[in-house]
Amino acid sequence: MEPTPRQSRIIDLARRRGRVGVDALADDFGVTPQTIRRDLNELCQRGVLSRVHGGAVLAHSVSNFGYQARRVLAADGKRWIGERAAALIPDDCSLFINIGTTTEQVARALQGHKDLLVISNNINVINILNDSPSIESIVAGGLVRKSDGGILGEAAVEFIRQFKVDYAVIGTSAIDSDGALLDYDFREVKVAQAILENARHSILVADAMKWERTAPMRITELGAMDAFVTDKAPPLHLRRVCREGDVQLEFPPET
Repeated sequence: MEPTPRQSRIIDLARRRGRVGVDALADDFGVTPQTIRRDLNELCQRGVLSRVHGGAVLAHSVSNFGYQARRVLAADGKRWIGERAAALIPDDCSLFINIGTTTEQVARALQGHKDLLVISNNINVINILNDSPSIESIVAGGLVRKSDGGILGEAAVEFIRQFKVDYAVIGTSAIDSDGALLDYDFREVKVAQAILENARHSILVADAMKWERTAPMRITELGAMDAFVTDKAPPLHLRRVCREGDVQLEFPPET
């Protein structure tokens, strides 16, 4: 189930403020504290928030939050990321796009491009691009994960290895303090690694929540990417990783 508009706003406030209080939210939305408590309880059950005395804070991990609902997390930021990442990709080229709600925003922003060949293990990306007359899309073969339309497994890895493309656009579940890009599913990691190995240029797209959480599986290092597009100025240690690795860092100037 997707969050309600009020719950989506609560998530956004928690992200910006760090903590939200029951009474303040009740005043903000003109509802009873009991209504806000129900909202917070539902969001905590989904793993988006964690309860604290008098309110809630943003959870460090949203790995169990439904894929449809994750689309509302940092939605404005993801749209900016999608548009900026798409601006780094020229017409008349080939690219991989992997699984993720942020990579889907890149696909949406690419719809006006011309003469692209897009290979993806994300059914949602293929559906987004399918009506674009100047974009040829190829879907990887393999096991389809029902929760998000991601295509995983050895068959997907072997399919991807048949290509050598100009650009790879990947997302990640978490960015560690040392710059490690992390994920939860080893099958997804193997596909992402194959994508990076078979692309000439790599673009990481990830919102600021990714450096607020962790995950157990290593994809690669931030310093190994060619570009990193995000929706907020990263902390100093990640900016240092980008500088030392000569990674092109893109984020909104007002942040």
